[in-house]
Amino acid sequence: MKYSSLIRIFFFLFFSLLLISCEVDDKPEVYEQGSNKYTNDWMYNQMKKYYKWNETMPDKGNLSLNSKEYFSKLLQKDDVYSYAIHPELPETAPKSIRTKYGFDLSFIEFRGKFYGVILYVLYDSPAKNSGLLRGQLITKINGTELNVTNYNNLYKSIIASSNLNLEITSYSAQSGFSESKEISLLQGYTFGQPINYQVIEAKNTKIGYIEISHFDVGQAQLFLQILQELKSKSITELVLDLRYNGGGDVSSATALSIILAPNIQSNNLFIKFEGNANGGNVDQSFLQALQSNESKVSFEALRNAHPSISRVYVLCGNRTASASELIINNLKPYMEVITIGEKTFGKDVAGFPIEDDRISGKRGWILYPSIYKLFNARHEGDYSKGINPVMAANELQQPEVFPLGNTSEILLNQALNAISGNTSKMKTATLRSLPLSTIYTDVDPLLRFNP
Repeated sequence: MKYSSLIRIFFFLFFSLLLISCEVDDKPEVYEQGSNKYTNDWMYNQMKKYYKWNETMPDKGNLSLNSKEYFSKLLQKDDVYSYAIHPELPETAPKSIRTKYGFDLSFIEFRGKFYGVILYVLYDSPAKNSGLLRGQLITKINGTELNVTNYNNLYKSIIASSNLNLEITSYSAQSGFSESKEISLLQGYTFGQPINYQVIEAKNTKIGYIEISHFDVGQAQLFLQILQELKSKSITELVLDLRYNGGGDVSSATALSIILAPNIQSNNLFIKFEGNANGGNVDQSFLQALQSNESKVSFEALRNAHPSISRVYVLCGNRTASASELIINNLKPYMEVITIGEKTFGKDVAGFPIEDDRISGKRGWILYPSIYKLFNARHEGDYSKGINPVMAANELQQPEVFPLGNTSEILLNQALNAISGNTSKMKTATLRSLPLSTIYTDVDPLLRFNP
């Protein structure tokens, strides 16, 4: 055989082997069903497609890691909102004091002693059924007396616990501290919450007050009924208490916004969702945002319930987040929004759940990534560090903390004074609020959006 023929055969075999090798290399690796690699490879691919900050994601890395840990390594450093859960693994679900026991608390120093303050108690929760009330003061948690060095760790221990023993006292300016008593709680479920509302008359002005704990799917009908009643009582001002509302459903928040905003049309732009190159941008009118998850109540019915108001006072704080912040920010192009309280939580992202359903008959991991940043009709947004209040006030000024809706309660009282034109200054605080190093986990993890 000639030398040139041998050369041709050699190159033919070489390129054939090279092509075969390339075909093998290009074929995606197949992982064993149910393994960490099987799950984590899927997680990575979904995040690479939908995650708002997909361009800054790391390489796939070690796919054999525990899936909860693996998911956390994919997130941008300051993204504290994206999470992943497995329906059959309760330990993967976000944990909070509110979801476990049904209450919120903060910490104060008063006359050299340290207390936990019960700020909010959910209806028909383990906390409520055990006798906890807003304004009560905690002196001991699981037998340990509170002090300046341990309150942070004790707060974290409540989140991690499944049962709780509290030593409780109460305080009033007239009678001082009550005798201490012990309250025991077991973690449990808390279901849908009522919406509390009333009419307050001050200087011949009828003021509606509404307190909402969460924006649940299907609340449009309830909002409609409440605002129709307040309208029938001829309110001309409205105070919306969202200080303990951690968020919820976009369409529910939209329904309330439609009632509140004067002179809007169904096609007026309400919300702008801005995603990555794959997700793109989505603009939704009031009608479109309503219909994304609410079909039983019409835009017209909601608009007709609008009372004679041109502005809204929103009571807010560091637990006001997500859909609550959406209302504050996205009503601004259409009416005056006067916020009273403290800076809000700062959750300006939204997304939708992504479920691993590749194995027939078996539920897999569910991802809740941050997919969109949120803006209003004037493209105002970017409040990841919170929305500053128009009128700053700390509701913890005195050790006596009044019930929500009580006209002596600090933030509501300030709203009533603003409405009536009373510019008298608040009393000087007699206590010191203590900061928590733990990020509040009682806010809704993800603003839910149906694309």
